[in-house]
Amino acid sequence: MNITINDLFEAGVHLGHQKRRWNPKSKNFIFDHRGGISIIDLEKTYEQLDRACTFVQELASKGQKILFVATKKQAQEVVREMATLLKMPFCVNRWLGGCLTNFETVKRSLNKYRRFLAMEADGSLAVMLKKEAAVIRRQMARMHRGFEGMLEVNNLPDALFIVDVKFENIAVQEAHRLNIPTVAIVDTNSDPSFISHVIPANDDSSKSIKIILETVSEAIQMGQEAYEAKQSDSRKRQKIIAEKDLTGNDGVTIDAELASKAEKVTDRDEEAALGGHNRPAAHRRRSTGKNTEEKPMENGVKSEEIKE
Repeated sequence: MNITINDLFEAGVHLGHQKRRWNPKSKNFIFDHRGGISIIDLEKTYEQLDRACTFVQELASKGQKILFVATKKQAQEVVREMATLLKMPFCVNRWLGGCLTNFETVKRSLNKYRRFLAMEADGSLAVMLKKEAAVIRRQMARMHRGFEGMLEVNNLPDALFIVDVKFENIAVQEAHRLNIPTVAIVDTNSDPSFISHVIPANDDSSKSIKIILETVSEAIQMGQEAYEAKQSDSRKRQKIIAEKDLTGNDGVTIDAELASKAEKVTDRDEEAALGGHNRPAAHRRRSTGKNTEEKPMENGVKSEEIKE
């Protein structure tokens, strides 16, 4: 990572909620309670952030998708920009209940939204009756709020990145039920029990959210670059194999090799047509009206007996 513990401190990552709101299950990540405020241990934050970055980088290096969930006002714009840059799906307006556990129904609604967008793009919506077009546009506005950032989603995500576990409790529960790994920013008032990779940090400050998201974004970019390099090498390897399949051992193409074989076959046909006149005299058999029979060799000389 390109950040230090001091960078986390300056961004206010260590500032938790009031002590009376703290969740006892987050005790392992709390350094102390001072002035009625829970202070997060930045060393543990740095360690957990490093592990989370390693995890998301590994996912990205395999070409897998991470769904970013952040419907809090402080995180909406940051997540929207970052996820768009990374070409990852995101949910920043409203989490649809059953988005994961009832994915088939959500997928049908997504297909419907895509169909409406296609109608608007090709002008089909403009030639419809005004009342029908108005109904469709109202549906599109409602769908946009729920499906913004998820138009390219055709399968369940491979992981979730969540800002504020308590605020996005429904998404956490759905991911846990489907055994989908989650990476989340967990504040002192939240329960980290269902989170695969916990990042203890202040989830109310835009600076704190931004520095963590930027760090995670860099890790994902590194993974995507590694994935693109693998894909490029794979394409080159397939191209080389295809070229080898089209060439012979001597680098001669298959067409040239077939032509060479055809010439050899033609030469043999010509020899057969000549009737063996080109053979040496010692190998020619006399053409007579009498049958000949070979006898065993005597003293190295072959004798022939002529039958009348």
